[in-house]
Amino acid sequence: MIRFCSLYSGSSGNAVFLAAGKTKILIDAGLSGKKITEALVSIGEKPTELSAILVSHEHSDHIRGAGIISRKYAIPIYANENTWSAMENLIGPVSVKNKMYFNTGREFEIGNVIVNPFPIPHDAAEPVGFNFFVDNNKITTATDIGHMNKELLECIEGSDLLLIESNHDIEMLKVGPYPWHLKKRILGDRGHLSNEMAGKVVAHLAEKGTRCFLLGHLSKENNFPELAYETVRNILKEKNIDIERDIRLSVALRDRAGKVVEI
Repeated sequence: MIRFCSLYSGSSGNAVFLAAGKTKILIDAGLSGKKITEALVSIGEKPTELSAILVSHEHSDHIRGAGIISRKYAIPIYANENTWSAMENLIGPVSVKNKMYFNTGREFEIGNVIVNPFPIPHDAAEPVGFNFFVDNNKITTATDIGHMNKELLECIEGSDLLLIESNHDIEMLKVGPYPWHLKKRILGDRGHLSNEMAGKVVAHLAEKGTRCFLLGHLSKENNFPELAYETVRNILKEKNIDIERDIRLSVALRDRAGKVVEI
């Protein structure tokens, strides 16, 4: 059985938990060590039992607590070489034995979990999303995506559960308080995925058999959970895909752990 839970998800910090038997993985650690520890305890988990911390990219909302947790609990941190180079001075010292490297696009194993880090379009050194394979199940996390393309779709197709970015409502962003250069960055090809595009991706994957979706990395200023959910639901309705009948759709919470999904 796989246990999957978004501990925090949003532009102010991200951390996701996945467990398969004794293998327990933290995907990103973008909040304080204290907050991440509290979130783990709230779902009945212990930070001392973590097998690894995986880092998708070096932005602060994904790495803030990584070094602290690694040092306190002797947890290895996995990232590709370019991400390590970009984040090493930001997370503090990590013991040599806990500095682990992976190659983007090449599968590796942590315990009984096969991990595939795949490239994503975002303005970081070498950002990735992750596929997790356990027995015949595939779990995917894909946030911080500037745009969707054929290669990325191929990586996330066939997932049993998908955490997909639904960062902003385009109109809210356009009229919101952000300066123009930041709006341009978010809307660009290496920025973040909108509610509308998330809805199209969910509809496409639902038609191909994915049944469980979690909308994540919502902007605090340019989105809110009900809007993201309704935007995606309306796009699904246009495709005659019913949330109650055909799929499960929920929104990852910004400030606390969500429900644990078991597969």
